[in-house]
Order: sequence, then C-alpha cells, then structure tokens
Amino acid sequence: MKRRDLERRLRIAGCYLKREGKSHSLWINPKTGVIETRPRHNEIKEPLAKKILKNLNAE
Repeated sequence: MKRRDLERRLRIAGCYLKREGKSHSLWINPKTGVIETRPRHNEIKEPLAKKILKNLNAE
C-alpha cells in the first residue's frame, strides 16, 4: 500500500499525526487514545498496513 493511501485512510477515520520520528511517524486515534507507529517508507507492505489500520480502529 502506498504511504499516501494509508495516511488518507487514517485521516478519514479521524486519526492524526502526533509527531515525526527518524524512521517512524506516530499516529493517534483521539477517540480511543491508541498510538501506533507507521514506517516512513513510500511503500508499506499490505499486512503491516492492515495491522496499523486495525490497531487504530480505522478499518
């Protein structure tokens, strides 16, 4: 999955970027308070993208 597509799906679900790290970005779901890291690669493998979406309740 492309990074832009994953970010778009996270934003639609109400999540936002908490901070940028060196190799990961931290995203938070304000409804649940869950924080998840997202790698800063341009292409994110499908199983990892699904895990991030599931953990942030953004499916």
